[in-house]
Amino acid sequence: MPSASLPRSLRVGYGIGSFGAGTFNTVPGLLLLYYMTNALGVPAGLAGLAVFLPKAWDLFINPYVGRLSDRTVSRHGARRPYILAGGILLPPAFVLTFAGSPVTGAPAALYVGGCFFLAATAFALFEVPYKAMPAEMTDDYHEQSALLTWRIGFLGLAILLSGGLAPALVNIDGGEPTFAGYRLMALVIGLVLLVAMVGTFFGTGEAPQIRRSEAEHVGLRGQLAAARGNRPFLLLVALSAMQMLAAGIMLAGAPYFASYVLENTSAVTTLFLALIGPMVVLMPAWVRVSRRFDKRASMAVSSLLFMVGGMGLGLTQTFGSLYAHVCVMVMGVGYAGIQLLQLSMLADTLIYDELRSGKRRAGVFTGLWTAIETVMLALGALVLGWILAAAGFISSEPDEPVAQPDSAIDAIVIGGALAPAILMSVAIVCTLRYDLTGDRLTDLRKTRSDAVPDTP
Repeated sequence: MPSASLPRSLRVGYGIGSFGAGTFNTVPGLLLLYYMTNALGVPAGLAGLAVFLPKAWDLFINPYVGRLSDRTVSRHGARRPYILAGGILLPPAFVLTFAGSPVTGAPAALYVGGCFFLAATAFALFEVPYKAMPAEMTDDYHEQSALLTWRIGFLGLAILLSGGLAPALVNIDGGEPTFAGYRLMALVIGLVLLVAMVGTFFGTGEAPQIRRSEAEHVGLRGQLAAARGNRPFLLLVALSAMQMLAAGIMLAGAPYFASYVLENTSAVTTLFLALIGPMVVLMPAWVRVSRRFDKRASMAVSSLLFMVGGMGLGLTQTFGSLYAHVCVMVMGVGYAGIQLLQLSMLADTLIYDELRSGKRRAGVFTGLWTAIETVMLALGALVLGWILAAAGFISSEPDEPVAQPDSAIDAIVIGGALAPAILMSVAIVCTLRYDLTGDRLTDLRKTRSDAVPDTP
């Protein structure tokens, strides 16, 4: 039988965690590459590596955290102890990342990369168990979407506020970003991370846990084998990987696009408002669309809107700033659906796996999922950094600004707008092959209940 509706207080308590997750995914993705190339004088290609390599670590740490949380038994549940640990450890590591390196140039890349490595590890402790929780709080197909609506609402609000606030704090003096601005931003955002992530631990204290089979003890090879046996999960990973890579490139490119294409460093804030505003406003509408047309069709439409907006953004130099903001708003409408549907479809694949295998391994799948998601976001910064380096982008420090060659400006347009649109077209192809529907899950649930009757 489907689970009862979850109380609003629990939905809010769970959803607030995405305020921390959204903030951490947004601010480094938006500012870290630019911080190194335009404040610390790190060459663009090396700066891209410093952003990417700490996130590549997620491929190892996230599956491990997933396995560990699957096996954990405590009075706080299997997931919540790790949520608390990540919430306490992440903020100081984040502050150190942006507090200002004692060196510049290539050595600064090593310092910032090391601090970001610590932050990424702490984030894994939080994010992997956090994403595993919905499948254990309810097994109802549409209740998943309702629960995740709150999460995505908080996620959109987090990205909206952090994406607008962080650049504003960095540019607190009204000119080019300064080290004092970066330090102020780090302290404020670090406090936000602490409140949101620790708040999730307390907000989910009364979360129900659907009776599941015993957790399976598997290593990395077993995790990969489990993933290979879950075709809907593999297809979802493929389409979301393209979407996250597109988002990562666009996010890392936003400060460059504002500074060198729109020639207005403050425009990064208004561009973010245009992108994330629709996420806050349209989330309930996307839930209704997914109920009416199912999740696969809704995901295809979301990706198409993002792709069309990105292609249009490539013409900004011809049509100007207002046109660019309209294009980004179209992308934002699609991005709202992508964020909701990714998480809702992930929960479906976790339920699908347990119905087929009879094994509890949500942490296994969310560990792999989160690793791939974060790596692809960071890969966006690496790809953009290499594109800029190949195009002759000149790194600098705040007191020594430089004029960029035309080839670098063209690379910013191609990398920040057209490349994400192309990647989104690949995601659409993958989406059309995804075939896990609500009816299919209902049939599997009925088959399993008939085969294995409930025991007292």
